[in-house]
Amino acid sequence: MPAAARESSYGGKDIVWTPYGPKWRMLRKVCVRDMLNGSALDSVCGLRRQELRESINCFYNQSGSPVNVGEQMFLTMLNVITSMIWGDTVKVEERATLGAEFRHVVTEMTELLGMPNLSDFYPGLDWFDLQGLTKKMKVLSKRFDKIFESVIDQRKELDRNGEMGTFVGRESKDFLQVLLKLKDEADTKMPLSMTELKALLMDMVIGGTDTTSNTVEFAMAEIMNKPYVLRKLQQELERVVGKDNIVEESHIQQLPYLYAVMKEVLRLHPTLPLLSRHCPSETCTVGGYTVPKGSRVYVNVWAMQRDPSIWENPTEFHPERFLGNKWDYSGNDFNYFPFGSGRRICVGIAMGERMFMYSLASLVHSFDWKLPEGEILDLTEKFGVVLKKKMPLMVIPTPRLSSPTLYE
Repeated sequence: MPAAARESSYGGKDIVWTPYGPKWRMLRKVCVRDMLNGSALDSVCGLRRQELRESINCFYNQSGSPVNVGEQMFLTMLNVITSMIWGDTVKVEERATLGAEFRHVVTEMTELLGMPNLSDFYPGLDWFDLQGLTKKMKVLSKRFDKIFESVIDQRKELDRNGEMGTFVGRESKDFLQVLLKLKDEADTKMPLSMTELKALLMDMVIGGTDTTSNTVEFAMAEIMNKPYVLRKLQQELERVVGKDNIVEESHIQQLPYLYAVMKEVLRLHPTLPLLSRHCPSETCTVGGYTVPKGSRVYVNVWAMQRDPSIWENPTEFHPERFLGNKWDYSGNDFNYFPFGSGRRICVGIAMGERMFMYSLASLVHSFDWKLPEGEILDLTEKFGVVLKKKMPLMVIPTPRLSSPTLYE
């Protein structure tokens, strides 16, 4: 594993870097069964709604002025993820400060994880940390760990006092409560340690924030570049939702063109262009090439999904190519697998899909969008472990719903 990732994942104790085996299966089971399954996500639907409505209200209050879509959506995703993890453990007055801290640390962490590091290519130089990446990541990780320790202590204190985490007026266990309970009741043969618990929290915060917000930003940029796509989306939303109503998550399943837009965005701009690094446990042959045991394997899904021998006009944003066809996120077709494939396929697909669809539908339905006068749209990508726009998308929202009360 890369030196920077070793520091950010508590020495590789998370689900991304733990080698396949009983421990990895236990960690994945915890994520899927207790945090990211359909019923768990349904239980915090009200939370997602509340956070997104606040963002829509924020854009409404800035109507007629350029807004930074990516920045606002990052804060929305961050608030959703952290509230899902620890509910109301953190006091309301502390959330803004915590959110700003998280945004800064997450941004710096993902940049460090994407930088080429001499120590990774020449392990003998690891001790020298010639580029200082390990040192910088250690500082950032300690800041995160301090936050986690504080929140865990607060959660334990609430539990000792018999208080329950609350999601938008509903009594329910937050994910941190679930993890602490699992840690206390874990099978002695396969215990969940506090370090592994914090590593899972780190995965959720880093994996669930700028990944989704960057994809929403790319989608908005591509839509601005293709006005007919915006019109078709708005027509579909008017038919299903109506201009006298706001988008709800229950509408999402009735929006096939929006679904096609999401698939096309992930084809052109996959969140992780090289996916997570892979490492074969045995020497194997792939396509006539011998891949030695222990190799670092990068899968260039960005290039595969732009291959002209597979895709017609591969660099063109054309959502219609995904209407009524076989492409999905199962990872079974190696021409299109933005979330990976096999055992290591992303555990957060359902969460990412819901947040993207709900966010983009709300933005497109609630506002008309245009570039500032004289601005030229720049779709240039900034390469890294997480793909992002090189230049932030600055656009002007104009309310389009029938009543101002729909923006409250």
